[in-house]
Amino acid sequence: LCTLLDSAAGCAVHTMLPPGVGYSTIEIKVSFLAAVRADTGTIEAEGRVLRLGRQVAFAEAHARAADGKLVGHATTSLAVMRP
Repeated sequence: LCTLLDSAAGCAVHTMLPPGVGYSTIEIKVSFLAAVRADTGTIEAEGRVLRLGRQVAFAEAHARAADGKLVGHATTSLAVMRP
């Protein structure tokens, strides 16, 4: 779940960057709000950019089960790597 949330937040930041600019997670805080088991089914994650700076970006992500129940939330800071 942590990897899924990190990927969703990172992809949200990636969509805001110009070609050739990379990013890497500096830190992530994850809140596990419900158990995720093999029978939980599909998990959908959505990321959102909170702030995009020249060197650091901030984002969050939410993960929901197929029934819409929130199972995880993450906030993250990412290093923006310009050439």
